[in-house]
Amino acid sequence: MTGNIKPREGWRSVLHEIIFEADTPAGKGFDVILIVSIIVSVIIVMLDSVNTVNSTYGYILYYFEWFFTILFTIEYILRLLCIGNTFRYAVSFFGIIDLLAILPTYLSLLFPGGQYFIVIRILRLLRIFRVLKLVKYIGEANVLIEAFYASWRKITVFIFAVILMVVILGSLMYIIEGEQNGFTSIPKSIYWAIVTLTTVGYGDISPKTNIGQGLAAIIMIIGYGIIAVPTGIVTIEFSNSFGKNKYRVGCPECKEKRHDIDAACCKYCGAELNKSLKL
Repeated sequence: MTGNIKPREGWRSVLHEIIFEADTPAGKGFDVILIVSIIVSVIIVMLDSVNTVNSTYGYILYYFEWFFTILFTIEYILRLLCIGNTFRYAVSFFGIIDLLAILPTYLSLLFPGGQYFIVIRILRLLRIFRVLKLVKYIGEANVLIEAFYASWRKITVFIFAVILMVVILGSLMYIIEGEQNGFTSIPKSIYWAIVTLTTVGYGDISPKTNIGQGLAAIIMIIGYGIIAVPTGIVTIEFSNSFGKNKYRVGCPECKEKRHDIDAACCKYCGAELNKSLKL
């Protein structure tokens, strides 16, 4: 029934191209403005947490905070207006992030009393979620996301193998070193194995016996090799994803961008794609 779906026309089509398409001049300009606004707003949130700055320039930061809140509110409303499936976008990852970027400021109006000051401070911390909005303005962000999605099974198996390894190595170290050398339990010995295997090396616990130090040296060497494994998995999937995904036009109805190069309609909702924006 895809033939009954008409392409988006009028001002909503133009608005969709500006907001969701990063490969047009208008879309690039919109993204630049949003990126700058997000960075500045996050810096303001950080400065607001510094007592000396807040006590001197608090009222200025307050006005700036409301300026950016209103700006992002308008952006959020426009996104809902120009997308076909409004509910799908509202409950998507980026839709929720967009809402979290503006919600705390409005919620703070509901708690004007001094006894709720701590609650307000906690709500204001949620404004830092604005930095996550930057992800969707990076041109190849979708390729990276797809690479992680394609890698998650392999990485899960790899992490499970690492967990088994640190359990075994931690248990061996508990047997070798014992409580007298700081390895008071198997969980604490596993903690030491994780710290050593990841090459963090806090130094709060260290083996004292020759056998224990030899085992620690082996774990350190294994750690260097293990670090490269997930990086290689993601790199391969990233290369595959980059080669397969050259069609970056977002669907005007559901906003999905994972389409084949020769696709005429969205494979998720059936809407016609804007072929003029093909890379």
